[in-house]
Formats: sequence, structure tokens, C-alpha cells
Amino acid sequence: MTDATLKDTSIRRRISLPAVPVPVSVVLAISWIVAMLVIAAFAEKIAPYGYTQLDLRNRLAAPGNVAHWLGTDELGRDVLSRLLVSIRISLLIAFGATAISAVVGTTLGFLAAHFRGVVEQLVLMLTDFQASMPFLIMALAVLAFFGNSLPLLIGLMGLFGWERYARISRGLAISANAQGYAAAVRQLGATPSRIYLRHILPNIASTLIVSTTLVFPEVILMESGLSFLGLGVQPPMTSLGNMVGYGREYLTRAPWIMLAPAATIVVTTLAVSVIGDWLRDRLDPTLQ
Repeated sequence: MTDATLKDTSIRRRISLPAVPVPVSVVLAISWIVAMLVIAAFAEKIAPYGYTQLDLRNRLAAPGNVAHWLGTDELGRDVLSRLLVSIRISLLIAFGATAISAVVGTTLGFLAAHFRGVVEQLVLMLTDFQASMPFLIMALAVLAFFGNSLPLLIGLMGLFGWERYARISRGLAISANAQGYAAAVRQLGATPSRIYLRHILPNIASTLIVSTTLVFPEVILMESGLSFLGLGVQPPMTSLGNMVGYGREYLTRAPWIMLAPAATIVVTTLAVSVIGDWLRDRLDPTLQ
């Protein structure tokens, strides 16, 4: 059998392999997240009004109004416009905080795996302290003492969940260092940064991505809780949690003020969780 025949047979085999169908729930979840990202990118352009624009003649207008599809609040501000801008702010906080958490945790995990000894014990001590510390109480104390600002809130939320990345990256990096490919690259004279960033990190990225999908919805819920308590995003800026906290005072008279952002929070966190579960099953080699 010639090389061309073998190549043709392998191509036919590759094409004929049955593709694993993506569940409908995952397709819907991905569609929802994509829609949220598009809204976040073009919120001000697609919003029918400015999110601080007042319409005192249409205060507490019910949903279904031609001028205000999702109704208005007691100042006549359009709920739909505020919702679109709130999605942008909440996703900005969630993505920024998740990225900070992943970078800090993975870096500390790699440092612990590389130096071992005292550095490893110090990193493990920090992770245990972080895991035992009630983050909500710490966040309330920091925001009450230093005041409220968006960069401070993102940085503070970035300290949530980093210990998970540290533990995962440390364990996987120690395991990778014991394998042949890391030792071979080290024998060739590669620097530690090249070994960890170019060789070990790509091999453990799937596990870190799954961990990210677990931390991301928790950050959204944490930000919503802080904003609900009045210590998160401050007026005139708005977020999903800020809208929920603002609308609780009008729950009996104008429930649409709170229901729209609350439903968005629930569906978004559910969509990310569904995608995370699917990625975990797809990327786990023991389930293939």
C-alpha cells in the first residue's frame, strides 16, 4: 500500500468519525453569553435612551409601553436602557476580576511548584487563609473603609477565588515537572519562565478554563450582592446588582424595576455554569 493510499484512507477515516453532538442547553447557553457580550460592547448605541435620562411624565410606567418597552422607574428612567448599560458594567467587573484571580492564582501556584520548600509553604498558608476568610465580610470592610470606585471594586473582586487557581496550577505543575517533556526542555537549557509559560501552561490550560467558568458566575453574584447592599457600583453608574437593590423598594408597586436585572443575573450565571459543566466533560480525558 502506497503512502498516498494510506493518507487517503486516514483522511476518509477522519472525515467519517461521528461528531459529538452539542446539547441544546449548551447551544442556548453559548448564544446567551454571546448576546450578552454584544450588548456589553454596543450598550450605549442600542439603548433607546440615556441611562440617566429622566422622563417625569412617564414615571413608574408599566412594561409594554410604546416609548418604554420594559417600563420606567420612579424618576422616569428607561429600565431597558439602564439594563443594557448594567450588563456592560457587570460583565466588565466579572471579566476583570476573573482575569486578575486567574493570573494571581496561577502565578503563585507556579512559584510554589518551582521553588518548593519555604515558598511553597508560604503559598499554601496564604491559600488556606484565603479559603477560611469570609470574603463578603472582608469586602464590606475594605469598601466601607476605602470608599467606592470601579477600579477598587474590580481589584477587590479579583482577590476572590485565586486560591483555587493556586492549588490547581501547583498540583498540575508538580505533576508536569515529573514528566518527560518538561525534563527534556529543561535539559536543553530552557529558562523556567519558558518551561512554565510555553510548555506546562498549555498542557494544564483546559483545567484552568473549567475553573474559570466556575469562578465567573460567583463573581457576578458577589458583585450583585455588594451592589444590592449599597457598597458596590454607586450612582449615577449602574449595574445589575445596583438595579436589583434599587428596585426592592418598589417591589409591590413596580416589580419590573427589579425583575428584569434579577432575571438577567440568574440566566447569565446559569448559562456560564452549563458551559462549564460541558467543558469539564469534554476536556476530561477520563471521560473520552
